[in-house]
Amino acid sequence: MATPRTQRSRCPISIALEIFGDPWTLLVVRDLMFKGLRTFNEFLNAGEGIASNVLAERLTRLERAGIVTRHADAADARKRVYRLTRKGIDLAPVLVEIVLWSDRYEDTDAPPQTVHAMRTQREEVLSQVQREWAESGKLSGRRRR
Repeated sequence: MATPRTQRSRCPISIALEIFGDPWTLLVVRDLMFKGLRTFNEFLNAGEGIASNVLAERLTRLERAGIVTRHADAADARKRVYRLTRKGIDLAPVLVEIVLWSDRYEDTDAPPQTVHAMRTQREEVLSQVQREWAESGKLSGRRRR
């Protein structure tokens, strides 16, 4: 359950900006959703150049907002693994729209085949993201041998 937060207002845009209103937070969500990253070190080494203290704060913010969960890795209890919650995976359509908007107006590194699929087969792309998220939940509950 998400920790209650104090909000400036009940405006939906203001609420979203309180959670995502910096350059790093949505990148962490992107890395979880599209790149399959799951640990602090994976996020830290993802190539964006985020500082470790900033990453720690953003992960805490996302956890408090109920967008990610954190638990011990089944293979190494010293390691923490992050996973999107239902609330977090429900951001997939928003991230797809951001990718499409950015690709339309800017020169990006998004793989052209991915952008094309997002543009022409949007529902299938979103279904695939949902399936992969559901499958990762099944796998994270299993103990590795």
